[in-house]
Amino acid sequence: MNLHEYQGKEILSSFGVGIQRGIVATTPEEAVEAAKKLTEETGTGWHVIKAQVHAGGRGKGGGVKLAKNLKEVSEIADQIIGMNLVTPQTSAEGKKVHQVLVAEDVYYPGDSEPEEYYMSVLLDRANGTNMIMYSPEGGMDIEAVAEKTPDRIFTESIDPATGILPFQARKIAFNLGLSGKAFKEMSKFVTALYTAYLKSDSSLFEINPVLKTSDDNILAVDAKVTLDDSALFRHKDYAALRDVREEDPTEVEAKEAGLSYVNLDGNVGCMVNGAGLAMATMDLIKQAGGEPANFLDVGGTADAKRVEEAFRLILQDEKVEAILINIFGGIVRCDRVAAGVVEAYKNMGDMIKVPIIVRLQGTNADIAKELIDNSGLNVESAVLFQEAADKVHEVLN
Repeated sequence: MNLHEYQGKEILSSFGVGIQRGIVATTPEEAVEAAKKLTEETGTGWHVIKAQVHAGGRGKGGGVKLAKNLKEVSEIADQIIGMNLVTPQTSAEGKKVHQVLVAEDVYYPGDSEPEEYYMSVLLDRANGTNMIMYSPEGGMDIEAVAEKTPDRIFTESIDPATGILPFQARKIAFNLGLSGKAFKEMSKFVTALYTAYLKSDSSLFEINPVLKTSDDNILAVDAKVTLDDSALFRHKDYAALRDVREEDPTEVEAKEAGLSYVNLDGNVGCMVNGAGLAMATMDLIKQAGGEPANFLDVGGTADAKRVEEAFRLILQDEKVEAILINIFGGIVRCDRVAAGVVEAYKNMGDMIKVPIIVRLQGTNADIAKELIDNSGLNVESAVLFQEAADKVHEVLN
């Protein structure tokens, strides 16, 4: 589950991570009041107005702007709230901005120049450890840094059994070229950041930039946080932070129906039971000359009601030209799935206007094939993987 910047910063702050302070606002009037309150706390009249959407590159799309007075706070908030923000991480239509974060200006003058760094905490699946990735090239696209100057990206593996050790936090601060107060503050920042990642059951914490202020404080100026959905039962307060306005409506509908669904860009809808079989099915579709339109796992109870819900989700995508149902009858009998497919098809009437290929293998597969073949519907049965692939190729060409 992705969080907004302001939500991620609230979690960081709760674990002692230094953050750029801010207040969320949904109207220009609220933005002005937020700026007034921040001025009382910080003494500065300059504020940064940031669009709150689940996408990076907001500044490039005009979603992050500096306001030097309250008049500009109101004007900029009015411009950003309600706009469709287009960034490198959104579709061409962009994402509608419903709220902004009014944040303190932390790039104030002082004894030294502010400096920006990149830092993220994530799981290193190859080594079975957690990992801190960091770079002195903060504020930039980390992908561009990796491509042009890979020597500027560092990683530190953290053993989950021991957690981050003091020497590792110091090593990170050293590699970032820090000394004195900034070195000590960065060491504390890294340790607190890792603790926040671990105890919030996150799958990603990305801070870009991490800022060394002119008086050598270390702050998270941005926060991209992804929580592990499977661990949300331990964090009811975090689960309440979900903003369904930022999610694909079809995926939201699927979640409410208890289906695992991810929307893709292809032309062949997939209905499968089991994540592994779903991945293999998507490979099958590509080999047949098509492109998967979705990942859809109906689970072990592929009855008529569940199949009908799955059909409705798939058919919401206008790009779908065919549907491939690939079910292994282990937990559920194939003939029950076939009966469910036939019943769901009849219930939906004229809604289904694309050919359907059904491959059922496992318990009572022969009975299931007979049910499909004798249904009189625009449904073709297959037994072998290759046979299903050939049928997909046929309907697409």
